[in-house]
Amino acid sequence: MMKMIIAVVQNKDSNHLRIALAKAHFGATQLSTTGSFLQSKNSTFMIVVKDEQVDDVLAVIKKHAKTREQFMTPSAYIDNAANSMPVNVQVGGATVFVLPVDSMFHF
Repeated sequence: MMKMIIAVVQNKDSNHLRIALAKAHFGATQLSTTGSFLQSKNSTFMIVVKDEQVDDVLAVIKKHAKTREQFMTPSAYIDNAANSMPVNVQVGGATVFVLPVDSMFHF
C-alpha cells in the first residue's frame, strides 16, 4: 500500500526541505501556495511513499520545517483592527496530511 503525504511549509524552509527529501531519496512535487491567515507564501509538497516509509518522511519534514515567532498586525476584518498593536504569533512548522493512495500512474 501507498500513502500520499501533503506537507504545507513556509517558503523559508522549502529549499532546505526539498534538498533533504532528495538526499533521503524521496521524490516530491513542490507547489507554490499562499496561506490565508498571514497571507504568507508557502510551499506545498506532495510525496507518495510506501506505508513503511511514512515515518521516515515525517522525520525529514519535522527536522527541516521550523517554527518561529513573527509580529502580525491584525487584519481589517477584526473589530478595532485600526487601533490594534502588532501581536506576536507562532508561524512555520508544517501542516501535514497523510492520505491513502489506491493507485499512482506516471505517463
